Amino acid sequence: MSDSTLMAMAERFLSALKHCQLLQMRVAQADGAGMTLLLPWSPAIVGNPQTGAVHGGALTTLMDTTCGMATLCVLPRFEVCPTLDLRIDYMHPAEAGKDIFGHAQCYRVTRDVIFTRGTAYQDDPAQPICQVVGTFMRLGQQVKGGIRFGASLQGGEA
Repeated sequence: MSDSTLMAMAERFLSALKHCQLLQMRVAQADGAGMTLLLPWSPAIVGNPQTGAVHGGALTTLMDTTCGMATLCVLPRFEVCPTLDLRIDYMHPAEAGKDIFGHAQCYRVTRDVIFTRGTAYQDDPAQPICQVVGTFMRLGQQVKGGIRFGASLQGGEA
């Protein structure tokens, strides 16, 4: 799959997730090396108003979505792959006023499970806000995420 096709599929996938739209998440990059999403800083994602620290739920949403969407980078065709397990290790709080990037890649693909890892960062990927590992269940191409969901991501009809 070409990088432009993958990018278009990733943008369609993200546009189908209402909670990600409310957070104004965007696809920054999608290629064979993995998926990078952008979570723009806004007052809506602040968990501690005194410090401006980003809420852990916003970071969890970013990283679960990024890891889940990284499956698009390794599968030949779209499959519904729900989260089985997600572990997040928080390293330090995100700085107020700065956008957050989430990057994830798949490091193992089996018949039933896809294994991912990634980081969230602001200015420097070498200084992660958190690190994450996740597993995603492969349900197959025949399973749809709703009426015409899978077909809409591929740009076709059900």
